[in-house]
Amino acid sequence: METLHETLEKNKKQKEFYNTKKKSIPSKIWSFVREKSLKNIRKELGILQQSYALHKEWMGDLSQVKVLDLGCYSGNNLSRYLAENSKEYIGIDLSELAIAKLNEKLKNIPTAKAVSMDFFSDDFTEKNFDLIYAYGVLHHFKNVDNLIQKLDEKLAPGGKIISYDPMETSRPIWFIRKLYRPFQSDAAWEWPFSRKTIRKFENEFEIVETRGVLGKSKWYFLVSFLPISKEAKLKWGKKAHQKDWEKSATSKSHLHKCMQLNMLMQKK
Repeated sequence: METLHETLEKNKKQKEFYNTKKKSIPSKIWSFVREKSLKNIRKELGILQQSYALHKEWMGDLSQVKVLDLGCYSGNNLSRYLAENSKEYIGIDLSELAIAKLNEKLKNIPTAKAVSMDFFSDDFTEKNFDLIYAYGVLHHFKNVDNLIQKLDEKLAPGGKIISYDPMETSRPIWFIRKLYRPFQSDAAWEWPFSRKTIRKFENEFEIVETRGVLGKSKWYFLVSFLPISKEAKLKWGKKAHQKDWEKSATSKSHLHKCMQLNMLMQKK
């Protein structure tokens, strides 16, 4: 099990990586595939828009809410929304370069600020957050137990966590990731959720709602090669996505077929 000291040391390397973005050739290829295929699929099928809308719905009225935007880099899709609508907003990320860019975006919002700091560092003393927003962040921690303890420590009573992370609970995706992992530049801090990871969160927090994406619809990239009309392809993809969206809310077996997970948790 990775110790807290090991996590802090690893995060120093992660900080350097995100400041320089030096990647191996396989990592560059994977990034290209991910950006040009998965991201485009999510846009075409409306997955991103639906996920962001759900996150806003889960956030509710932010006027009296203290928000931590965890691992926000230079700002995610909802960073400005959170900063403008919350009682207090703090963005945190390892990269000083990214945080400088975010602070420039926040300069006209007096209740918002961003800091470059390690979430696990003793120097980060802020707590009693009503909401922790973690878009593409929670899977960066190998020791989930330490992460859960820190999240619980930082949350106010009844506080919420809204997250979006990759999973490797689908066998085809698990297999592909195992083949790629030895060549992955950022493998040390990339730990897509397993069934065990999800159970650990379930044991410590109330899982209010889950929505998986890219379950059946992940095969849309293969359908796109079929000699049929664009309209027919989109119709199939959107229908498959809607099935993923609806069934993953109530069926764990279907949720585990998905590649990515929206999750709303609450402190018990």
